Amino acid sequence: MKLSQFKFNLPEELVAKHPAVHRDEARLLVVHRKTGILEHKVFKNVLEYFNKNDFFIFNDTKVFPARLFGNKEKTGAKIEVFLLRELNPDQHLWDVLVNPARKIRIGNKLYFGENEELVAEVIDNTTSRGRTLRFLYDGPYDEFKSMLFSIGETPIPEYLERDAEPDDVERYQNIFAQNEGAVVAPAAGLHFSRELMKRMEISDINFGFITLHNGLGAYRMIDVEDLTKHKMESEQMVITEGLCKNVNRAKNERRNICAVGTSVLRAVETTVSTDGHLKPKEGWTNKFIFPPYEFTLTNSLITNFHLPYSTLLMMACAFGGYERIMEAYEVAIKEKYSFGAYGDAMLIMD
Repeated sequence: MKLSQFKFNLPEELVAKHPAVHRDEARLLVVHRKTGILEHKVFKNVLEYFNKNDFFIFNDTKVFPARLFGNKEKTGAKIEVFLLRELNPDQHLWDVLVNPARKIRIGNKLYFGENEELVAEVIDNTTSRGRTLRFLYDGPYDEFKSMLFSIGETPIPEYLERDAEPDDVERYQNIFAQNEGAVVAPAAGLHFSRELMKRMEISDINFGFITLHNGLGAYRMIDVEDLTKHKMESEQMVITEGLCKNVNRAKNERRNICAVGTSVLRAVETTVSTDGHLKPKEGWTNKFIFPPYEFTLTNSLITNFHLPYSTLLMMACAFGGYERIMEAYEVAIKEKYSFGAYGDAMLIMD
């Protein structure tokens, strides 16, 4: 497959700038991949397609307030710092992106907070935009982390073209988010409300959680036409033995196993065995999924409508079939479905 095959014309007004009023009331396009039949639903009706003892796999990663705005020493120039991951808690070292990058050099100090109460020193230039920062703080670690996160903002996607708002703190986060470490929310899970989760329990539809800390890698522009030459950035993940036991039981009973989001799909496909059973893992994944690809564990996928050229669109096409999904996207645009993290959802199933 070539990068250019994932181009389509997306009207700017179809990119959702804000979430639906209620999580489970976004629209849902159901794609039956064997027949090609499309159904137009509301997301809260998604459980109509599942039965007792079917299994949903969610990603319980938690987004932290990763976007900081500070000032450079002496010049006072405004600098945006995007926290990517913590490198060393004892030394307060963080892997970050800075913007504008050209103004930052090793040894520069940056000041954050209304009273510039938090100071960081640039100690390494790792990439053209990337840096390593050491935050200069002598107090307890929990106190430092609390201060850092109180200064930070919710890292909503840049394509929303707006500043984070108070509502984003709650809405750019899954209700079951638990393990802190993501800078991107697993968007498919944003549609699940407490009421919908309760209905799953009442219907005896089972679910469990993996953890995959979504980074920016899946959202970076691909700069090669030949997709086999693209390298994904690694993301940290955990799949427990307990989850594997429950998922493999559902597999053996031939239940429907649904991946809620492309991050879940990546994690599962990183560890699935050749006979289609899930294996535990604690580590990293840089798996890149694009068509054609054979899936042996999950037989349904919930995902949002993704932007052109994105690796997320490629994963959806791998799961549902390239022609089938691209045709569904044409229908979605015609019917004015919303795209992006705050947009509408798609259920791909047999």
